[in-house]
Amino acid sequence: MADKFKIKKGDQVIVITGRDKGKKGEVLEVLRAESRIRVQGINMVKRHRRPTQSDAGGIIPMEAPMHISNVAHIDPDNGAATRVGYEVKDGKKVRIARRSGKALA
Repeated sequence: MADKFKIKKGDQVIVITGRDKGKKGEVLEVLRAESRIRVQGINMVKRHRRPTQSDAGGIIPMEAPMHISNVAHIDPDNGAATRVGYEVKDGKKVRIARRSGKALA
């Protein structure tokens, strides 16, 4: 069963473990059923693609999905990893960075 995640498409995240530790990127896709995400420029793999009528094919580098627990949000204040909390401001529920208290975009 897929849980509700605090990381969403378009968020800026930092990798906290693994071979790409310390790298930052934007979330391209959230795969809720597998608890995985795809981050731009992170966890790059090469895939061999067969030529089609619309594509030349060849060896294409692409982002592989990684487990959602391997990344954390980036604090808008100092760029460090932060946890996410929620606050109600002007009747709207917004995500905030626990480290600085600033709203996440």
